[in-house]
Amino acid sequence: MIGRLNHVAIAVPDLDAAAALYRGALGAEVGAPQDEPDHGVTVVFITLPNTKIELLYPLGENSPIAAFLEKNPAGGIHHLCYEVEDIIAARDKLKAEGLRVLGDGEPKIGAHGKPVLFLHPKDVAGTLTELEQV
Repeated sequence: MIGRLNHVAIAVPDLDAAAALYRGALGAEVGAPQDEPDHGVTVVFITLPNTKIELLYPLGENSPIAAFLEKNPAGGIHHLCYEVEDIIAARDKLKAEGLRVLGDGEPKIGAHGKPVLFLHPKDVAGTLTELEQV
């Protein structure tokens, strides 16, 4: 059911410094910051030959990333995102298997302009997991 790894999301305490690290020392292609108010984050995508890295920075005081950074001040891996062909079919199958979908269970539009859902980390080997319809 899940397809390729779309991205690894990393919460960072300093978005400019993290983007500069990937652009300079690591020599990666780094996109421009984009605010995602519906998700409470500013994101920067780093394009790699086989996947992407998504840098996450809090957008506003109620951002879930602000809470993550309070617990992890140096930042760290926040979630993995896998591609699925049909997000509703994937959701329904996973719920039938007993996995919990976060929020109201309905897809939201993610940073790539495509529907996304998040699965509870306790149900996916301790890892917050995002599904993105491709």
